[in-house]
Amino acid sequence: MSAAVSTILHAAGETAADVVIVGGGIMGAATAFFLRQRGLSVVMLERDMVGQHASGVNFGNVRRQGRFLPQLPLANRSREIWGRLPELIGEDAEFLPTGHLRVAFRPEDVAKQEQYARDARAYGLDLELLSGNALRARFPFVSPEAMAGSFSPLDGHANPRLAAPAFGRAARRAGAIVHEGAEVVSIAKGAEDFRVETKGGGRFRAPNVQVSAGAWARAFVNAFGEEVPLRPIGPQMGVTEPAPYRIAPVLGITTSVPEETVYARQVARGNIVFGGSVRGPASLETRRATLDPLNTLRQRRYVARLLPAVTKLRIIRTWSGVEGYMDDDIPVMGPSARVPGLFYAFGFCGHGFQLGPGVGATMAELIATGSPGVPIDPFHITRFKGAPTTKETPP
Repeated sequence: MSAAVSTILHAAGETAADVVIVGGGIMGAATAFFLRQRGLSVVMLERDMVGQHASGVNFGNVRRQGRFLPQLPLANRSREIWGRLPELIGEDAEFLPTGHLRVAFRPEDVAKQEQYARDARAYGLDLELLSGNALRARFPFVSPEAMAGSFSPLDGHANPRLAAPAFGRAARRAGAIVHEGAEVVSIAKGAEDFRVETKGGGRFRAPNVQVSAGAWARAFVNAFGEEVPLRPIGPQMGVTEPAPYRIAPVLGITTSVPEETVYARQVARGNIVFGGSVRGPASLETRRATLDPLNTLRQRRYVARLLPAVTKLRIIRTWSGVEGYMDDDIPVMGPSARVPGLFYAFGFCGHGFQLGPGVGATMAELIATGSPGVPIDPFHITRFKGAPTTKETPP
């Protein structure tokens, strides 16, 4: 879009760009940044503050192991970007490649780890399997009840409060227009461009729109005649008082029992951050999630199964937030099945923090070139029953 046209439209109260992004979590902010790297003009509209919701309240896991296998190419791309954050955006978001260790307590879960390691190797993810004695020798803080472990040495963790805002600032420095407190109330497709309006009266125009509105994305999808089984859910998080720093890797449990699926990590100042187990309700209207104290007690029990020393520490804070979950636990990512120029990146089911930079790079490549660069077909909206397709859908 020419500068002259942009100026005329702006003067008429309408800001024009190549892409309007609805939602300023890590997906939207990273996409805005990478679009600017490709020379496209961008407006990003965030109803609250960049990174305020799911992108800022999660555990901070930067892990690849345990993912849906077809998601690994995207996760690998994202991990490479995490390692280059300082040179790309000027901030590191406290990313530390400390490794990620998943522990198994049952023979059937040990078998799952072994099978996953075999399958993941074809996707470029090499995992180190450790038996009970080798596990305890390498990681003496792990419970003596553990039968085995799967270690991913290049995974790690980062600070979710910093990552999305860092991408937002980098996008703005690169020339993107970033509006916070800009609630989108309508998106309409004209003969050529989309017109996007915000509650405060802002008007924007672009040939491409990306919906990255997290748990709130369903209303925008419905407006274009598409449907997704997206529901809001609240993660249950907590943190202990500080203790001497001893635990470098992120820890988790390999299990098919939902209550046991806890994870934990220790930060440099000594606090142990934990989450998982049963999730709670969340409201799109109030933008709040409800934390269940009984679940915190369940989490404590299973975290102590991983790390017996946790029983000596007091829990000093708990929190939750609003995350978007799909029925199949797989995100929606890629072009609309009905409307050319409309793109989606939402519903990451509590697994999106690690993927965020890779999603941004992939969506920017898809929008700019028509090809995503890594396989994303399993995430297309057409996987849902009755989803229509058109010959105009980009590749």
